[in-house]
Amino acid sequence: MAVGKNKRLMKSKKGSRKKAIDPFLKKEWYKLIAPTIFNKTECGKTIITKTQGQKIASDGLKGRIVEVSLADLQDNEEFAYRKIKLCVEDVQGFNCLLNFHGMDMTRDKVCSLIKKKQSIIEASVDCRTTDGYIVRMFCIAFTKKQEGQNKVTCYAKSAQSRAIRAKMVQHMSELGSKGDLKTLVKELIAKPIGEQIEKDANFIFPIKDCYIRKVKVLKKPKFDVTSLMEWHTSDAKADTGAAVKPEGEAEEVVAGSGGRY
Repeated sequence: MAVGKNKRLMKSKKGSRKKAIDPFLKKEWYKLIAPTIFNKTECGKTIITKTQGQKIASDGLKGRIVEVSLADLQDNEEFAYRKIKLCVEDVQGFNCLLNFHGMDMTRDKVCSLIKKKQSIIEASVDCRTTDGYIVRMFCIAFTKKQEGQNKVTCYAKSAQSRAIRAKMVQHMSELGSKGDLKTLVKELIAKPIGEQIEKDANFIFPIKDCYIRKVKVLKKPKFDVTSLMEWHTSDAKADTGAAVKPEGEAEEVVAGSGGRY
């Protein structure tokens, strides 16, 4: 190609490069508000691009899943092995209202329980809560030696494993179907359900380290703001003060002070 024929090649490249703009200038932060059943409600922050045209920021936030340690939510290091999954249901101002989405155990906790020369017994069950949630729960337990046992191993027979599994399923289905999701989550956090299963299954074969390992929310009812706000309002009763003595009640009269006698 002859030099000077194609004038476009000779043009200078001034202004062709765009100035590098910090992408975080287009972002904004939102607070994550956990339900009031936990001791700590403000559990973190999330970031999203600001609303531009038809792309609304709140629509991008809804449906986000957040995984938080139960130790942080309850301010108690005893629950460090529990992980809680929360889902963004609604956005009010710069607050993201979260709802329960699932529960899990940390990998290091599960690995610390698994040992040689014992049987692992696992069970799962699907149950429907009274407010329309379908929840799947997983339970895990391990066999242990009987008192005064000299044998090194403590394996359970298949029939014994089936019987213990049936007890697990019974306990979990009763727990899931007797109330709404809020009461279920409260019991999963507070009550040691594994201990109750251990007591009931002890006559079949002695077991230890029984936990509700995992909880999944499979189906949710249609979104309702009032039911979500029930999760974010405290159950504590209002301070009504001390009871006042009724006026009509007879008062004690001191002798000689103008009384009846």
